[in-house]
Amino acid sequence: MLRDARARDCERIFCLGDLGGFGAECDAVWPLLRQFGVECIAGNYDVAMGRGDEDCGCGYSDPRDNELAQLIYDYTREHTSPAFARWMRELPPEHREEIGGCDVHMVHGSPLAVNDFLWESLGDDELRERVGASGGDVLLCTHTGIPWQRVVDGTLVVNVGAVGRPANDGRRETWYTVVSLEGGAAAAELVPVAYDWRAQAESMRAAGLPEVFTETIETGWWTTCLEVVPPPERSRGRFQVYADAFPDGYAPRDNVVPLFGSPVFPRRLWIYTNFDCNLSCSYCAVASSPRARKRRIGLERFRDLVDQAVAEGFDELYVTGGEPFVEAAIVDMLEYASDRLRTVVLTNAMLFSGRRRRELERLSGRESLVVQTSVDGARPETHDALRGSGSWLKTMEGIEYGRSLGLSLRAAMTETALNREEVEELRALLADRGVAGDDFAVRPLVRRGFADDGVEVTDAVMVPELTITADGAHWHPVGGDLGSSPDLLVLPGAEVTLADAKRAIVERFLELRQADGSLPRAYRCAV
Repeated sequence: MLRDARARDCERIFCLGDLGGFGAECDAVWPLLRQFGVECIAGNYDVAMGRGDEDCGCGYSDPRDNELAQLIYDYTREHTSPAFARWMRELPPEHREEIGGCDVHMVHGSPLAVNDFLWESLGDDELRERVGASGGDVLLCTHTGIPWQRVVDGTLVVNVGAVGRPANDGRRETWYTVVSLEGGAAAAELVPVAYDWRAQAESMRAAGLPEVFTETIETGWWTTCLEVVPPPERSRGRFQVYADAFPDGYAPRDNVVPLFGSPVFPRRLWIYTNFDCNLSCSYCAVASSPRARKRRIGLERFRDLVDQAVAEGFDELYVTGGEPFVEAAIVDMLEYASDRLRTVVLTNAMLFSGRRRRELERLSGRESLVVQTSVDGARPETHDALRGSGSWLKTMEGIEYGRSLGLSLRAAMTETALNREEVEELRALLADRGVAGDDFAVRPLVRRGFADDGVEVTDAVMVPELTITADGAHWHPVGGDLGSSPDLLVLPGAEVTLADAKRAIVERFLELRQADGSLPRAYRCAV
């Protein structure tokens, strides 16, 4: 970084503090600062080292963040010479100077405190508080380790980055900032710096530092001190949660884990092909009916979503509606999807006739495709009271036809006051038709859409299952109808990408979790 700055003809080089705290060779920094004439202010690490404090004063509140921070601080204290620590003790807490006609204010954390985190995602009022406390034309800070810049009320605010570890962006480069000041105008360029990260990782291992620190150097992703990172910044990283935050029974190998792929954000994608339906069920959670707004996504968009799902690491796809078999291209869709992913299509199985019946034969014997239907009573009168006259018989005929094609079949019953006494009777009836064991499930009624009774579900208590409709990305399939469940829309837009939708889900999850620290429960629409 120092050589790069000189090559760019930088006239002066400033360090905004924290001269140790991640690498293994603490004292090696001091000669470089002198050789290149680096002007330094104190960070919280330097203050703590200079005073001989027992901890780094980093500003963490989570015990797991503090435990990991203590490990590296103890190492740094042990491997920093008394002379270097005394030098740190004399560093000023800030630097202020008029340069190029600009009042430039340099701090480590923020003007409020040396260990204050000046995140890019801070609200306008919080940013203005810090800018107001400075009063400068240019406010330069670090501490968070993630570079960014923004003009706030006429002040150029720059988090200059850090050269001691990557910025949680998946790049092994670290970051510093070149600031140009001339004629009262200021501009900043955030600069990535390539370096011998392999040598850095090797020296850390040789010193016996824990692997969680070395992993960050080798991958560019943070594996320590995660809970202090706000949801917007944390959602952009690979890891979001410490493994021990999960309930018993989930034991990942690593210290930290991504939300996506964990029990609280499964690798399951839902796609609504449409919302119109041949039925108008009295409890439909997404208010589907023959009169519903169709919101069909079409074959081209569907195929693109399947391709994105593969690239983004989803391992199963649930295709639903409305009634998916109202969609003319549904068999083309299911062929394309099941060639690439385990695929389940949810249907009332009533439309397996005419052209659709012939086209269904193309799906015969596909091991990666499951057909799941809804049966809401062991007797026609019970089922039909919820779903419409004659629907039970047609559904049973559809199940028999699917069985004749060698399709894998599942069934689910939505429990209501009308049918709860028929569960075992229905289980036996379906077993006789080849739907047995775990392929039959009973799910609770949800108070969404047309239903005026049932379980209350929100994003605060329900594990997300990313759902895509023509309206955008939603938290869960029970909230796929924008009209009746606007609260579960995560990201609007007919062309929203799965990468953006995953980040939005993670960000909202972290915001909700920060409110009380709890993890939500799963509500599965599928068997």
